[in-house]
Parts: sequence; structure tokens; C-alpha cells
Amino acid sequence: MRARLLLVLVVFALAAVAGFATPLLRSTAEQRTQQLAIGRDADIDRFVVLAQQAVDSGDTTALAADARRYAELYGEGVVVVDARREPLTQAGLSLTDPGVRAVVEGALRNQPGPQPPTLSPWSAEPVLLARPVGTGTRVAGAVVLRASVTPAAADVARRWTAVGLGALLAATAFVLLAMLLARWVVRPLHALEDGVRAVTAGRRAQVPAGAGPRELRSLAASFNRMSDAVVESADQQRRLVADASHQLRNPLAALRLRVDSLGTSVSGEGRRAYEATVAEVERLESLADGLLALALAESTATRLAAGAPAGEPCDVAAVAADRADAWRAAADRAGVRLTLRGDGRVLADCPEPELAQVLDVVLDNAIHYAGRGARVELAWTFEPADGLARLVVSDDGPGLSAEGLAKATDRFWRAGGDGAPRGTGLGLAIAHRQVTGRGGRLELRPVRPHGLAVRITLPVGAG
Repeated sequence: MRARLLLVLVVFALAAVAGFATPLLRSTAEQRTQQLAIGRDADIDRFVVLAQQAVDSGDTTALAADARRYAELYGEGVVVVDARREPLTQAGLSLTDPGVRAVVEGALRNQPGPQPPTLSPWSAEPVLLARPVGTGTRVAGAVVLRASVTPAAADVARRWTAVGLGALLAATAFVLLAMLLARWVVRPLHALEDGVRAVTAGRRAQVPAGAGPRELRSLAASFNRMSDAVVESADQQRRLVADASHQLRNPLAALRLRVDSLGTSVSGEGRRAYEATVAEVERLESLADGLLALALAESTATRLAAGAPAGEPCDVAAVAADRADAWRAAADRAGVRLTLRGDGRVLADCPEPELAQVLDVVLDNAIHYAGRGARVELAWTFEPADGLARLVVSDDGPGLSAEGLAKATDRFWRAGGDGAPRGTGLGLAIAHRQVTGRGGRLELRPVRPHGLAVRITLPVGAG
């Protein structure tokens, strides 16, 4: 935005300077051209008087001598002719020179002489000025003067240089002013952008509310209030989840003890109800553990976003091999073939317990939902160009629908819907929060022709 605003202001400033400088340059050139014409008019008038005297007296001596001195002194030629177009004198200029005869004919017809074109710094062609000799309809001859424009063009160049330097200074001042104005307007917006990122990451942000235009100052103050409210609400929500799950553990433990103590006393028709009760207690315990783990993941992500130390990086290959060994027995019982593939040692910017917990969640889902006879593969790779470590758990089971792929990381969502027989719907949500909190990504993608791949991408840690 700053670049676009600065571009608009600079273009406007340069257009204003150009709009001021262009008429000034034109006016300067026209003024100097007029000065040249006025100065030569006086010289022509003098030659007209001398020519009239020469025609009346028949003596051209004074006229010729004055014309020679003028040509020698100023380097400008003069031609004077009588009414019969016969030269009375020629000094530095001749009737045969280009354009002279046409100018003479116009003067003898008592027509106004040609006006010199507006000069510019690169003007070099001399101009011809003419005046008839005589008064009224009695034209006794004509005077033609070839005027040099070199000194006048040099004057125009000097004046244009002065105007150009002034325009350049004005343009520089305008550009600096535009930069200051753009910075004054955009800097609070950058602060607001940083504040939005901080709030998105779960941190409280306070942006300066005393800089920029009045509207931005008001917006900054409103943003600060909103930031406090949002972060406080998020903190309260996390505390509620953590406190609720923690407080549930003691009653659930007591309930579990009482239910277990009834196990030997229940028989017959009550056995089925007893086993259903035990299953529900186990589900409640799992749900409380999941909520506590989710609150811990949220807290960890918030601390990392606030700049807390990330902890020691882990060896992806070692963690993957360890978790594959741990889940191999479960895979065998489920009739699933679990394989491991990877090459080399890769360090990920994630502590080993967290990565192990993420893999546990993903492997658990893959083994239990892929189906008997399916194949589950855990693979890891290193992307040197991006500086990323990637783990992929893929299977050739039934996979998920497009809706399932979009909702799989939502809290409490389960593949079988609300009546699914297993799981709390928190596993992938916890894993997703743990991975994103470390600056990575957890993505679910379909496998062709059928199956599911869970891709975990983490920044590479320093070894």
C-alpha cells in the first residue's frame, strides 16, 4: 500500500511541477525571442533611413559603409535593394542566398516581414528580417537583415537551466514530502497489521494510538480494546477447558473405582448394562484427557507465538522408527501391514514427545480405520530447497469423503458421524494444533484410487 500511495503522490507532485515549469519555459523562450526581434527592429529602422537617403540623393556611400561596419561588428549580413530590385548594398548577405529574394519581394509589396520562430536552446538557423523603404504606398526599396540567434539561444539555455534546476529542487522537495506523508499515513497501518498477526497468534497486541491521521488513531485505539477483549476471551476459554478437564479427572477416577468395585457383584442380566457403563466411563476419561491435551497444545502454541524457546529439535527418523515399532503389534492385531520408509537423519524443530504424540494420533487412526488387509506406510523426507522436514502416513483404506477431509481436524468430529463407536474427535484437532504451533502444517489428502494420506510438515531444526 505504501508503494501505491507513494506512487500516486509522486506522480501528482511531478505533474504539478511540470505544469508549473512548462509554461515558464515557454514564456522565457518567447520573451527572449521578442527581445531579439525588438533589438533588430531598431537596426533595420536605421538602415531604412539610410536607404531612403541613398535613394533620394543617389549616393550609396554612407549606406554601404554603415552596412560593412555592421556586418564586421555583429557578424550579421545586410542587403538593401531599390524598387527595381537592384542591390544598393550587400554586406555579408546576397540576393542569391536562400530565402532572401522571397523576403525582398514581400517587403516591396509592403507586406509585414516574417517573424522569428520561438527560440530554444538548440536553435541555430539565422532568421531573416525585412522592412520596406518608403512610406504609405510609395515603396522605394527594401532592407533585409540576417540576424544570428546563437547568443539568444544561449540566453534561453541559461534561463531554461535555471528553471530546470528550480523545478528539480521543487520536485525533490515534493517527493520527500510525499515520502514523509506516505510514511505518516502507512506506518500506523503496518503497526495494525502486525497487531492483527499477533492477535491471530493468540498474543495481546498494543499498537501506537498517537501516530497518523485522526481516523487511524481512533482505529488504533479501538483495535487495542478489541485485542484486549479477544485475548482475554481466548485465555478464559483455554482456562475453562483446562480447568474443566482437570477438575473432571478426580470425580471420574472415583467413579471408575466404584464401577470397578461393582464388577464382581454384577451378573446375569445386569452384566450388559455394567459393561456399557464401564465403556462410557472410559470414554469420559478419554474425553477429559483429550481436553486437557488440547488445552496444553493451545497453551504451548501461544507461548511459542509470544517468543518462548522452542525446545530441543528431534531426530525425525528415530521418532518415526520408535513409533512404528510401538504400533506394529496393534497393526498386526488389526490385520494391517505397517511399513517404514525414509533415508537419512533429519532434525525437525519440534520436541520429541510432541512429534511422538502427533504420530501416535495419526497411526492410531490409520490402523483402526484402514481395515483388515490394508497397508499403512510411515515415510519421512527432507526438502532442502524449503528447509522443511516432511512425514507422511498413508494407507490404502476407504479414505474420507471431501466433507470429511475438510472437517477431520475440527474438534469433536469423527469419521462415523455423531454415533461413531470409538474416539472423542479430539485426536487430529490436538495434533493439528501442535504442528501449527511449531510453524508447520498438517494436511489430509486423498490417495488414488482409494485411501488417505496425512502429511506433516515441520521446519528443520538446527543440529
